[in-house]
Amino acid sequence: MYDPVIRHKAIENFVQKIENLSLKRKYWRFRADKWYGGIATADCVGCGLLCKFCWVHDDLMYKPFKLGEFYSHEEVSKRLLAIAKKHHFMQLRISGGEPTIGKEHLIKLLEILDSENYTFILETNGILIGDDRAYAKELSKFKMLHVRVSLKGCNENDFFRLTGANPKGFILQLKSLENLKNENVDCHPSVMVSFSSRESLNSLIERLNEIDKSLAKSLEIEELILYPHVVKRIKRFGLKYKTGYLPNRIPQELI
Repeated sequence: MYDPVIRHKAIENFVQKIENLSLKRKYWRFRADKWYGGIATADCVGCGLLCKFCWVHDDLMYKPFKLGEFYSHEEVSKRLLAIAKKHHFMQLRISGGEPTIGKEHLIKLLEILDSENYTFILETNGILIGDDRAYAKELSKFKMLHVRVSLKGCNENDFFRLTGANPKGFILQLKSLENLKNENVDCHPSVMVSFSSRESLNSLIERLNEIDKSLAKSLEIEELILYPHVVKRIKRFGLKYKTGYLPNRIPQELI
């Protein structure tokens, strides 16, 4: 068992550096993607959780110090905007890792993009936002921002089983939603349900209702995508899933 907050902060040492007086963050690719109806995506390196169902490959998960290249916030913004303009997208995001690692880099990136006519979707596990309400306050400056908090299961037991992290991490995930709502940041939760019971999902909905009724109403159901390397990983960990989709058979309404 590991402490998810400590691990997030430790990963930061591997994925950002100062170069030529500029703070840079590691990314492993930039791409046009189909999700949200079309979105320009920057895939960052490094996450403080070790999710046993994660779609990234093992080297990215376990060796963030070996992969990717460092980019300044100016370089990331230029690449995202170029992709968006080429494909006529109106949405931008960071995915592929945990974008809240390296707060200064993220805030500077958002400051540049805030003047553009796009929606920025911040996909996060919420751990660092739950640990520090001031993080949510800083994010509240950006009106083009929408935060998607990806819950790792429906409760503390699910969280531990799926991530191997201290179950308190799940409470921090819920706390991040509370902090974001208290700071009037546009947000919604999603939840990986492929390993959870219907009863657990119903209990989660009740907990979200207690924080803010809008969170329960906007809850996004996330299900396993059966990429070959993901199937191998969950077998390695002895996980059994209840639902999942082959990569070429994802229902259109979920894309």
